[in-house]
Amino acid sequence: MLTSLGRPALAAIVISLASMSGALAQSAAPAKTAMTSKGKALVNAKGMTLYTFDKDTTGKSACNGQCATNWPPLMAAAGAKAPANWSVVKRDDGSEQWAYKGKPLYAWSKDSKSGDATGDGLLQGAWHVAKP
Repeated sequence: MLTSLGRPALAAIVISLASMSGALAQSAAPAKTAMTSKGKALVNAKGMTLYTFDKDTTGKSACNGQCATNWPPLMAAAGAKAPANWSVVKRDDGSEQWAYKGKPLYAWSKDSKSGDATGDGLLQGAWHVAKP
């Protein structure tokens, strides 16, 4: 059936499908919700618990350098489109990071498996499990 379509019609279908898949990919949340040792939390694609940092301000990460090595940011691709409750913040190095309700998100390098939440309360209570 597709062979009976002319090239312009086929090209239009391909472009339309590509646009639809791009829109669907852009509207997906950059993290999901899962159960951790601290209850329901946001987790990254690998199932690792995500955290917020009290020293961050809305839309701005204060965790750079060695901090970002210990607490890897949840990175966003350049030009990422944020769904509801999500935003993208620019980091000091120019890269982009996901934020949930204005708070930048991080993993903790010492969490070893899905469900771990060993970073909660560290640095005199400045790190918190990110709750949905």
